Amino acid sequence: MTDMDDWAVAEPSRPKQGALSFDLERALSSIVRLRAEVPDDAFTASVLGTERQGAAVLINDRGLILTIGYLVAEAERIWVFSHSGQAVQGDLIAYDFATGFGLVQALGRFDATPARLGDSSRVRVGDSVIFAGAGGRAQSLSAKVVSTREFAGYWEYLLERAFFTIPAHELWGGAALLDAGGALVGIGSLFVGNARGGAEPSDGNMSVPTDLVKPLLDELERTGRITETPRPWLGLYTAESDHHLVVAGVAPNGPGDQAGVETGDVILDVGGAPLGGLSDMLRTVWSLGEPGVSVPMTLVRDGKPRQVAIQTADRASFMRQPRLH
Repeated sequence: MTDMDDWAVAEPSRPKQGALSFDLERALSSIVRLRAEVPDDAFTASVLGTERQGAAVLINDRGLILTIGYLVAEAERIWVFSHSGQAVQGDLIAYDFATGFGLVQALGRFDATPARLGDSSRVRVGDSVIFAGAGGRAQSLSAKVVSTREFAGYWEYLLERAFFTIPAHELWGGAALLDAGGALVGIGSLFVGNARGGAEPSDGNMSVPTDLVKPLLDELERTGRITETPRPWLGLYTAESDHHLVVAGVAPNGPGDQAGVETGDVILDVGGAPLGGLSDMLRTVWSLGEPGVSVPMTLVRDGKPRQVAIQTADRASFMRQPRLH
């Protein structure tokens, strides 16, 4: 067996200070517990629920907190809790659809030490890392990076490079991925069953590289808000199945729904261009223009091809917006 194979079957272990080059407890203190309350009538409530909990990371001494966006999307109230149990209310200031990150501003000071943002471009397969949820060492795992690759999400989401680690952490949402120097290089997003990327099952976690948030922070510092150029949104939940793109769900009253797309439809092409997979479809749609652009598609339903034109929209227009600061 290779060293990586040995790791795959080993029992999960907690990180120890030992030979670490950084103060473990100090690094873990930056990770806080987050609770968000979302109104019943919010666009994401039916899919993500109205009470969401996970982890988040304090990233500066002015109370800016980074987490994964689905925890805080459309949140009406947010609370963050330090290791000591201290509770501070927070405001959602940004949910970036492109990266999937959420940014929260704590409305008071609490006993946590800000994390150091590392250089996630330097993360490599085989690196030893710590995947840490809120709760200190008891909620942290010593882990390995087993794959870095493109990730396409069925909710119209695409990362050019995501990090996949094993063993799997059961509380992955908003967790911190720390490199060998204790710097924050990723934020936990998902549990996956193919962390290695091959056909064999390999349970692990997917994390979003923190380098992607740095331009957002720069803009926030300059202007006090984050603006983004929105991508055209189809309102489809699309899955890859047996080398086909299958509509697994349709956002109610979204663009696809209004165009008559149904669950179970198979997407053959966009504008006559054949599609190699979900990432190919997303890039093709996004290349056509801004929200409002019409996207022609060929679908197959009940064995028969049909043409549709989806009048895309800005996904943010369907959602409650963060208060601006």
